Amino acid sequence: MKQTSNTFLDNAHVALQDADKAQRRDIMALFTPLVRNAAMESFGHFEALRAHVKQVKQHSLEHLDHYLARFEQEALHNGNHVHFAADGEQMNSIVLEICQQHSARHVAKGKSMVTEETGLNDYLKRAGIRVMETDLGEYIIQQAGETPSHIVGPALHKSAAEVRDLFLAKHDLGDRELAETSDMVREAREVLREHFLKAEVGIIGANALIAENGYSMLVTNEGNGDLCANLPNVLIVCTTIDRVLPRAEDATATLRLLVRSATGQAQTCYTSFYSGPRREQDIDGPLETHIVLLDNRRSEILASDYKEMLQCIRCGACLNHCPIYAGVGGHAYGWVYPGPMGSILTPLLTSLEQSNALPNACTTCGRCAEVCPADIPLPDLLRDLRHEESERKLSPARWRLGLQLHAWLACHPRLYRALTGLGIFILYLLGRRKGSFKHLPLAAGWTSERDFPAPAGKTFMQQYAAQQRADKTREHKQATPVKRAPKPGRVSGRGTPVGRGSSGRTSAGRTSAGRIEPSMGEGWQHEAGPASPGTIRDSGKISGGSKDSGGKAAAKKPKAHPGGPRGKKPRRRKDHD
Repeated sequence: MKQTSNTFLDNAHVALQDADKAQRRDIMALFTPLVRNAAMESFGHFEALRAHVKQVKQHSLEHLDHYLARFEQEALHNGNHVHFAADGEQMNSIVLEICQQHSARHVAKGKSMVTEETGLNDYLKRAGIRVMETDLGEYIIQQAGETPSHIVGPALHKSAAEVRDLFLAKHDLGDRELAETSDMVREAREVLREHFLKAEVGIIGANALIAENGYSMLVTNEGNGDLCANLPNVLIVCTTIDRVLPRAEDATATLRLLVRSATGQAQTCYTSFYSGPRREQDIDGPLETHIVLLDNRRSEILASDYKEMLQCIRCGACLNHCPIYAGVGGHAYGWVYPGPMGSILTPLLTSLEQSNALPNACTTCGRCAEVCPADIPLPDLLRDLRHEESERKLSPARWRLGLQLHAWLACHPRLYRALTGLGIFILYLLGRRKGSFKHLPLAAGWTSERDFPAPAGKTFMQQYAAQQRADKTREHKQATPVKRAPKPGRVSGRGTPVGRGSSGRTSAGRTSAGRIEPSMGEGWQHEAGPASPGTIRDSGKISGGSKDSGGKAAAKKPKAHPGGPRGKKPRRRKDHD
């Protein structure tokens, strides 16, 4: 797949001009979060299960060599052939060699983002092998000569009318209407059935690899994966090394989060576990099974500070909640993986030089991190990539100069507030009548698409400071003693009104000068504050924090490290030419 990530801004500009597709993306951005939220609310254990899945994924990655060796051992015991591919070129050559060994001319292929990453379809096509995508979304975009716009719904950018016209043009089935969506689905099934029966080789992906038994797990909603796996005589499973998990129960726990995050379902229509080739007692299944495990720089990512990205389970939730993705769509990102996860994976799997615009395609709203079922700190990773981009001077010089100037001003708060206050006041004076600006110097990127609203007369900090002063004045007035004139009456020789004690204090707490003294009623003591945060032990119990000699909880403030934006040294990784 040709990469165009370095022209992200131009791609986004083109995408914004298509009003119909923009409207569909807006609808998707409203609909998919609602479906996902409803699924999580009915489930009720999202946070607990997310913490468990994160722990499992971290453990698997930390001991990846052990679990890969265990998976290979069990898979071989089940009768599979296991291959390791260092990069996409090697994976494609392995698959081609298997196809040529069996003189295959037709391949039925299930949905796989890994094969999109390596460009397998074009590779096999150049060798004279016909590859037919059998997932409906993948089939649609294959017929249209396009690439996926979403990792879960590849053809979400296509309207029903576009699909209808495409089928009428591509399927030579005579005159027909295809008025309903069900008619188009039925026709696709009829066309694809022929390819399922012709295929000598089936290619599928895997959502998880289980080390303890050598099985692979595949999740689909259409059943095409099972047809690709069972009808052809040869099955090839193409996946990556980071998909391995220790146990079957870890795979099912991941499944519960994956499905709800991806489509809002409690369970997919088809969840299949493949052990290996057909056994003597089996009535169907492939005669030969190959599992190709792709690295493609994932070992480098694992050794870097970006290793948390390998926890991704490819649910697409971050895409569905990202305002940038909703605005420009998946094709603007220029490679296989779009959205927040793609803005991190693309620079890591290709190079930051080819895709330095993607880490900047972020509003830092944090919605992606909130909904990520693997609890990946996506905004932090994007910020670290921007930090690396700045250090390597990949961004334009004027952009770096502007950021340096802003950083210098931020280190001088008084000057910063004075300059921003002056600028906002000038904009307020110029725009208070119309309320907005159609054109503004140094803001053409904004005003070319929308009006720039005129600011209020004062900055936030000025308004905040004024509010603070007003609050202090009110508190001071409330605390000031109220002087009351003494009631007229007989006065004793020492100036004390008759009827008061010589001390000048009454039972109500009023002094001889009329001042009201505060009285302490019952329950005036403040309740004790919260205990110091505890630590979770292996047993699941929470133990209290450490205490100093005085019995108070000791709290150490972490020291900031000057090296990186997250208190770490800047992330380093090796780039290939």
